Amino acid sequence: MTSQTAGFGPIVQLAWVTDDLDATEQALGPAFGAVGWARMPGIHFGPDACTLRGEPADFTADISLSYAGDLQLELIRPVAGTSMYSEFLAERGPGLHHVCCEVADLDAALEQAARDGLEVVQAGTMAGGLMRFAYLDTAAAGASYVELAEISADLKAMFADIRSRAGEVQRL
Repeated sequence: MTSQTAGFGPIVQLAWVTDDLDATEQALGPAFGAVGWARMPGIHFGPDACTLRGEPADFTADISLSYAGDLQLELIRPVAGTSMYSEFLAERGPGLHHVCCEVADLDAALEQAARDGLEVVQAGTMAGGLMRFAYLDTAAAGASYVELAEISADLKAMFADIRSRAGEVQRL
């Protein structure tokens, strides 16, 4: 069963910001029963594809993905430039950064977020436009961020391949 938020869609991911992918993979892997992390180094988000607080953003991050059952685990290590990830790491240190909800229509979800008074902190596209995303500031609710993601079928297929190599969740 997939978790669902009231207005956006299923929660499909938990994400951490870290300064050490190896250590975080080693800590979270056994905790979630996840193996087979897929690393994507040097993912560049350019100013033509990403904004931070409404202004063009230009940054690079290393990403590592695995799965705990159907739940994607994402690790983000800021490498260069200013992003919400580098700010989070500087202000709070490594830790749980966001939950991601998959939405069928990002524009409609963002209209709902605006009606609900939720501000977009960072937004853009990645993987050559295969995913559109926006991070909402949910600090007033005691959480950091909620990411809304509109994910193409091609990117879902890549995620399914990563999931097939991520091992089974160990039940205690």
